[in-house]
Amino acid sequence: MLGTLLALAMIVAVPLILVLVVVKVALALLFLPFKILGFVLRLVTGILGAVFGLLFSGLGLAFAVLAFLAVAVLIPLLPLVFLGFAIWLVVRAARPRAAVQVIRA
Repeated sequence: MLGTLLALAMIVAVPLILVLVVVKVALALLFLPFKILGFVLRLVTGILGAVFGLLFSGLGLAFAVLAFLAVAVLIPLLPLVFLGFAIWLVVRAARPRAAVQVIRA
């Protein structure tokens, strides 16, 4: 009795399982080109992101080094800049300014 019920269950279940397997394989084959395209796009954008990341990090590092060197050179020269600015202010104040003439038409 139990063997008969098991045989009937197999007769019903095996075709359903085969249909499900065929549908799953068909859908996998249908979406395979999109999976391949997604993989290729992910790979290309990953490589481009890495290349541009290295490029811009290198540029940022170069600009940081240049800024540091500029500050390291200009900080010791700052007293001379202040002295030159003070001399320029004294010379400018000592010079007589010409009167501004308004031209009326």
